[in-house]
Amino acid sequence: MEEPRCDAAQRDRITAPVHVTGPAGPWDAVREGMARRGNASVHTTWGEWLTAALAEPALRPLLGRDWQRYRRTTDPTIRFRFVASRLAVRYTAAAALGTDPAKLDLSYKPGGRPYLRGLDQIDLSLTHTDDLIAVGISRNGRIGIDTEPADRRLAFSLLHNQVCTEAERAELAALPEAEQSAGMLRLWTLKEAYTKALGQGLRMGFSEFGFAAGGSDGTGLLAPDGTPAAHGEWAFGTYPVLGRYLVSVACHDAGLDPSRDTSVSTMLDEGFVAMVSGLLDPV
Repeated sequence: MEEPRCDAAQRDRITAPVHVTGPAGPWDAVREGMARRGNASVHTTWGEWLTAALAEPALRPLLGRDWQRYRRTTDPTIRFRFVASRLAVRYTAAAALGTDPAKLDLSYKPGGRPYLRGLDQIDLSLTHTDDLIAVGISRNGRIGIDTEPADRRLAFSLLHNQVCTEAERAELAALPEAEQSAGMLRLWTLKEAYTKALGQGLRMGFSEFGFAAGGSDGTGLLAPDGTPAAHGEWAFGTYPVLGRYLVSVACHDAGLDPSRDTSVSTMLDEGFVAMVSGLLDPV
């Protein structure tokens, strides 16, 4: 299986996606990722949330504002997928913040990006393709997550002008066709994750910024000519999951967390969790 594309410095700043199999998790790695790095992400499948979506007695309080949309959706497949993705977001955020998922007030910005009302420091990102759902959460700054089937073929000859910078085109052009397609797919998911983190999506031209197209040590943000375009505030990673998908994550460090202590149980993290608990359980 392909190794994650993320160098040592990036790995220390970004938490690799965790596979959870439903409300029971496992959630320990999510909590640890938030405590150590200020971010976490999970991947799961629709089917792993089937029981929770169909048989959870507390579904209405769990869905909160999404309950009415859930009730209005008549197509059973769309309805199930909607509730599964929202439960995945809520349980991920609850695990990361050390609270009950029903206590979180999940809402949406224009364009559909989820956020938690009253917790402005927390950023969320949601993506799905085929039967995969992926969720990202950060307390340090913006986060974006994107996924695609690993066998999706993106034709370099047809898409390089729309997707690639000049430096990326030159790097990919020197590769065999199969490696070109894999490189294009990796770049596509990284660029989707980055523009989602910025709140731009496909409105931002993918040829206006870049990444190293090959090699495992080039996940930093690059200008169109291939020179570095950021100074360490962004971290990126691409990960193969479940043997058939790629998940890319873009994390921004806005300097909101002044501590560089990577201990799981620092006073900062205890204070942060206490602040969240106070907001969710007002006196």
